[in-house]
Amino acid sequence: METLLKRELGCSSVKATGHSGGGCISQGQSYDTDKGRVFVKVNSKAEARRMFEGEMASLTAILKTGTVKVPKPIKVVDAPGGGSMLVMEHLDMRYLSSHATKLGTQLADLHLENKRLGERLLKEAGTVGKGGEQAERQYVDQFGFDVVTCCGYLPQVNDWQKDWVEFYARQRIQPQMDMVEKKSGDREALELWSALQLKIPDLFRDLEIVPALLHGDLWGGNVAEDSSGPIIFDPASFYGHSEYELAIAGMFGGFSSSFYSAYHSKIPKTPGFEKRLQLYQLFHYLNHWNHFGSGYRGSSLNIMRNLSK
Repeated sequence: METLLKRELGCSSVKATGHSGGGCISQGQSYDTDKGRVFVKVNSKAEARRMFEGEMASLTAILKTGTVKVPKPIKVVDAPGGGSMLVMEHLDMRYLSSHATKLGTQLADLHLENKRLGERLLKEAGTVGKGGEQAERQYVDQFGFDVVTCCGYLPQVNDWQKDWVEFYARQRIQPQMDMVEKKSGDREALELWSALQLKIPDLFRDLEIVPALLHGDLWGGNVAEDSSGPIIFDPASFYGHSEYELAIAGMFGGFSSSFYSAYHSKIPKTPGFEKRLQLYQLFHYLNHWNHFGSGYRGSSLNIMRNLSK
């Protein structure tokens, strides 16, 4: 590994630190190099390069907003013996505690960044001498992302769409339901999904949604802090509805009331928020069902039943 990293990073010295980490999908290890300490995530799956390229693009996009701290990505490398590795900046992280409020504020800033950019560009339109920022940061008026990203190890369809409801139904829920059908042929799930599709537009009536850059998988295991403030990592980014971000955050805990208060002071809840949150949680329950098995079936079906009434 050290020899490979020397070659790929152009370093003269690489030494494992003994610091390791990992989650449900990939494992990681830190290395000291003459160019600084790096963290290397490794995954042996054949599709790992696609997964890590999506993560690298996600980290890069969030980094460019200057809103919330993420590890700086360096390079995706093919691993010896199959799979791939993602090399990134090493950060000394601890559990999120004292900076939860700041995370709420910064996450809202991340979600508002594209909207603010659009408003700024509209204001500056036709003004002589302006436009330098426009070349650096382009306003995004559709939902999607330039590359495939993976929530877990399953790829997300990020083809650009003008309509958020269509994007979410066709490119988030439908692929998950297709996997459920292929694996188990669960008739009840398929019938409930057919019924729910007719109800979804009602949840978005009179709602204007500006595409927001999302982390995409913001559960408690993907947030941390250091002495300077909060850190988010392991993203599966795309431009979507800001409310989507809060779905998985609320499923597994790890976020204090101060986080939510700070967030909603900048992005207040709008009518229908709670039902839409359930709709967004449906994606994550289905995604967990397809990753980890039918233990998540009941939660998936309950949401579809509740929202189909």
